[in-house]
This record gives sequence, structure tokens and C-alpha cells, in this order.
Amino acid sequence: MDVGIAGAGNIAMAYAALLELDGHKAKVWSPSGRGTEALTAGRALNIEGKIEGDFYPKVATSAKELAEVDVILLALPAYGHRRVIDALVPYIEARHTLIISGHLSLAALYLARKLADRGIQIPIVAWSTTLTTSKPRGEPNQYLVRAIREKIDMATIPATSTNQALETCVALFGNRFNVKDDILTIALSNINPQNHLAIALCNLTRIERGENWGQNTMAATSTVGGYIEAMDGERLAVANAYGKTVRTILDHYRLSFGVEEMSVAAASAKLVENGGDPTGPGDLETRWITEDAPFGLVPTIYLADLAGVPVPLHKSSLTIINACCGRDFAAANDILPELGLLDLKALPALLKGGYLHRSARYDS
Repeated sequence: MDVGIAGAGNIAMAYAALLELDGHKAKVWSPSGRGTEALTAGRALNIEGKIEGDFYPKVATSAKELAEVDVILLALPAYGHRRVIDALVPYIEARHTLIISGHLSLAALYLARKLADRGIQIPIVAWSTTLTTSKPRGEPNQYLVRAIREKIDMATIPATSTNQALETCVALFGNRFNVKDDILTIALSNINPQNHLAIALCNLTRIERGENWGQNTMAATSTVGGYIEAMDGERLAVANAYGKTVRTILDHYRLSFGVEEMSVAAASAKLVENGGDPTGPGDLETRWITEDAPFGLVPTIYLADLAGVPVPLHKSSLTIINACCGRDFAAANDILPELGLLDLKALPALLKGGYLHRSARYDS
């Protein structure tokens, strides 16, 4: 199967290698052009870790060229989602399936609305997180894939395309997907924003000074672990208000890393013991802050307010990181404002059917 990957960073390149390894053909598009310079020059994509080998995925030079394939996979930071979606929308046809990895800030709804303006509806697949973890190895086009997750959650808009979307995902990446009812469940299943920001706030001076520190080592304390668990409790309360059953932080450790412990601190310590202690970020422009705050915490707060659920830790964490960085991360979210005023009564139909269903539409 031919797959177009929008993005050319750590995760996108891991996906390209994984697809090529399994006999598919990957085409990578870097919106800026920088991420594919080495591939364009003929240099192999070299992967080590859970994937091994040299790979030569094709390079797309535009959104139009990327859309020549039938399956498009968004694998880039959430702060690039709107720009890439806007570039792709004119070229998307009914034959396409589009996967968002990992889904943040109800981006699938934004894409569905843009396509509805053209009278088009396609399977839009939202993954709760990325299928792999990956990081650069120092040289251009060299990456280390640390993990390939055994199970991740997925949902689609419209819900009627779920079986088709699942078949596509399994054909590409194997039987590792748990189907959920809608993208709201996916939105409330992503634990990365709460975890990353909790760890970042407790280690902010290490990040600012560019120190070398292990993120699991620093999460393997009762204080940081307790902070993460408290944030998780708020997220679970929001999910419960919407009638959603989502994985807990401890479920995440079990399903992603095979670690079964009774606390975040103990689970993090076990990961360190097993050799899993990736270096924490060393710059305040880390995605742990610039992506997870505006596109992770802000939507959770938005959904909490919509349902009348108090989330004081989420709100205070956002206020503190705003003050520390001198920025308004809520204002950095360029997707939520485009969705209009969501309505609790209309939301279920909208999540199931998308914008082409008249009963699910609303005015912004």
C-alpha cells in the first residue's frame, strides 16, 4: 500500500521505515523542505533500535504530490496540524483515508469541517498517541526507535467508516488498535500533555539550563509521580462527565511498556531499571511545552468547562507555564477557535456523523 506521510521529524521517519520494512511504500513530505533534504540528496534513512536498516522512502515536494496516494498520515507536532490540513484539503478526494497521529485538540473535527465545505466526507482516523517513540542519533537522517507500542486507541469520523479505517490501519501496522466510540474518547485518552507538563514544571530549570537528565529518573519520585497522578485524576473526571471510559496513567505504562506497578513513581523506576530512561528536553522550546500546553492541556480545560468539571491543576499548571515562559499558550491554539461554539447536545451527533449530516451541524 502507498502511504503519504505529512511530516519529516522523528516519528514520521520511524513510520516511513516501519512501512517500508513491512513491504509498503512511503512518501514523505516536509512542509518546510528541511526535513527531507538528506533523502532528496540520496542519503539513506538509517534506523536503529526496534527497527533496523537503511530505507529510501520517496519524497513529496508539495501537498498536491503527497495526495497522489490513497492513505495520508499526519505525523507532525500539533502546532503544524492546521497549516498542513489547510494545504491538503484542496487535494483530498473521496478515495482518501487520513490518519492523525497522535490526535490533539479535536483536529479531526477541524478537518471534517473543512472537507464538508467542499461537500466531501472521508474516513478521518484519530490515534490516541504515536505508534512509535523515536529520537535523532546526531547525524542527519539517523534515528533511534525506542519503542513500538503494542496497543493504541483509535476512532473515526464518521463512525460509519470505522470498519474500513480499522482494516486500513491493521493492513499498514498490524493488529495493534483498540477501536473507541468517537474522537472525544481519543481526545481524553492522550496522557502525554499532562505527564509532560507535570515533569517539565518540576524540572524547568534543568530544561532551561540544557542539563542532561533522565525523564523517567525524574518521574520516579513521590512528588512528581503524585503530581502526574493528580493531573490524571482530573482528566479521568472529565472523561467520566462525558460517559467515556479511558485508560489511566497506569494503564498507559502497562500497555505501552509492559510495566505493571501501583504508582507512577514505581512504574518510572521500573522503566529506569529496564534501561528506559530517555534524556529529558534541554530547551524551553520543547514540544513538551509548546505543543502539549496549547494543544493538550487547553482542549482538556475547554472540555472540562463545557461539562462543568473543575480542573484546578490543569488550569494552574497552564497559568504557571504561561508566567514562566512569558507567553499565552491558550492563544497559540489555532484549531479550537475554528470549531465554533460546541454544544453538549449536538456534540455526540457531530462526533459520530461529521459535518455533512445536517442534524450535526451548528453555526459558529
